[in-house]
Amino acid sequence: MRAVEITEFGGPEVLELRSVPEPAPSAREILVKVHASGVNRADLLQRRGLYPPPPGESDIPGLEFAGTVEEAGAAVTRWKPGDRAMGIVAGGGYAEYVVVDERVAVRVPDDMELSVAGAIPEAYMTAFDGVFLQAGLKRGETLLVHAMGSGVGIAAMQMARQSGAHSIGTSRTGFKRGLAEEHCLGMALDGDAAWDKGVMEPTDGRGVDVILDLVGAPYLARNQAAIAKGGRHLVVGLTGGSRGEVDMRALMARRASIHGTVLRARNVEEKAELAWKFSHEVMPWFRDKVFLPVIDTVFPAAKVVEAHRRMEANANFGKIVLVWGAGEEAVA
Repeated sequence: MRAVEITEFGGPEVLELRSVPEPAPSAREILVKVHASGVNRADLLQRRGLYPPPPGESDIPGLEFAGTVEEAGAAVTRWKPGDRAMGIVAGGGYAEYVVVDERVAVRVPDDMELSVAGAIPEAYMTAFDGVFLQAGLKRGETLLVHAMGSGVGIAAMQMARQSGAHSIGTSRTGFKRGLAEEHCLGMALDGDAAWDKGVMEPTDGRGVDVILDLVGAPYLARNQAAIAKGGRHLVVGLTGGSRGEVDMRALMARRASIHGTVLRARNVEEKAELAWKFSHEVMPWFRDKVFLPVIDTVFPAAKVVEAHRRMEANANFGKIVLVWGAGEEAVA
C-alpha cells in the first residue's frame, strides 16, 4: 500500500509517499481501506520529532481515518466487509489501509461523503470528551475556546450551541474571527487583545464556566482572570508553549480546576468507551445534519507536503483532509 513516511525530522518537505507493507487484522480487528485522512497539528509536531507515537504504534503519521471495511478478523462481530467506518488511531492514519480494534471504530452515516467523515473523528471526539465528559459543560453555561478556527475549536462550539450553552472564541487572525461569526459559532474575540476582560460583558461579569485551551502557557494568566467560580479549565493543546505560572490564590478563591487530557496514548478500552458514547450522543447530530464539520481544504494524498504547509502557515479555518484512491488527482 501507499503511505506517508517521515524520512527525517524537519519541515513539510521531509514527508514522502512510499510503498509499505499492508497491515493485517488480528482476530478482533478490522482492516479499513482508507478514503480520507484528517490532518492535525499533532502530525506537524511528530514530523518535527516533538511528538513521537506511543510505544508499539506505527511511525506513519495520521491520527484519524474514514473508509470502508476490507476485511474483518475471525472474532469480529460488529463489522463486515463493505461497512463504512471512521475513527481515531495512535498512528498510521496517512495510509491506504489501517487496522483498528472493532470497538473503537464508528459508523459513517449512509449519505455522508467519506471525505467529510475524515474530518470528524479527532476533532469532534476530542471536543466531546473534553468539554462534555470531563469538564461537564451544561445548558446555560459559557464555553471559552482558544483557537476557535481549529477543527477542535469549531467542533466544541458547534456542540456547545446545540447543547444549549453559550460560546466565546478567541483567534489572533481576523479572517478566522469573521468566518467563525459567519458560521454562527459564537462571539469572536481577538486573541492578541484583552479577551479576559472581553468575556465579562456577555457573562454579566461572572466569567466563563469552561475553557477549552489549545494554546497553553501564553494564555494561562488571562485564563485565570476569565474563569468563573467553579470553572473548569481544560488543556488539550500547547501550540504556544507548555510552561507558565499559576496563581493558586485565584484558583482557590474561584474554586476552579485545571485539567489536562490527550486521546492518543489511551488504551483500547478507554477509546472503545469513548467511541460508544460518541456514537450514541454525537453521531445523531451528524445523521440529522444538525451540523457538519467545517472543511478548509481537501488535498490528494500525493500533496501531503502542501497540506502541511497550509496548516503550518495557520492559513486554514477548519479541517484539512487528505484523500486516497480513485479520483484523488482531481481534488483541488
